Amino acid sequence: MEEKNFFERVYEVARQIPKGKVTSYGAIAKSVGAAKSARMVGYAMNSAKDLDDVPAHRVVNRNGLLTGKSHFGDHSAMQQMLTAEGITVKDNKVQDFEKHFWDPQEDFR
Repeated sequence: MEEKNFFERVYEVARQIPKGKVTSYGAIAKSVGAAKSARMVGYAMNSAKDLDDVPAHRVVNRNGLLTGKSHFGDHSAMQQMLTAEGITVKDNKVQDFEKHFWDPQEDFR
């Protein structure tokens, strides 16, 4: 059986993020067994922009900031997608971050 590469493991987790929820680069990194690789998760999310089945817009930094917004072309696209899912974003930051946070360590199987 072929081992999945890092990006594929990251995408597998990201695909599980429920609508109306967000997670962080670091939380995904921990869930794939690479706790210190949050930046690599960011690279994976940037590469996912052409993959329709990976909701990269639901991945934010550990403080709820939309640090990946520039990778969606239009700088407001990430916020618009989150807002459409019921998440309030103000000044490029998810409001009520703890309420909307999805922890893949707890929920991802």
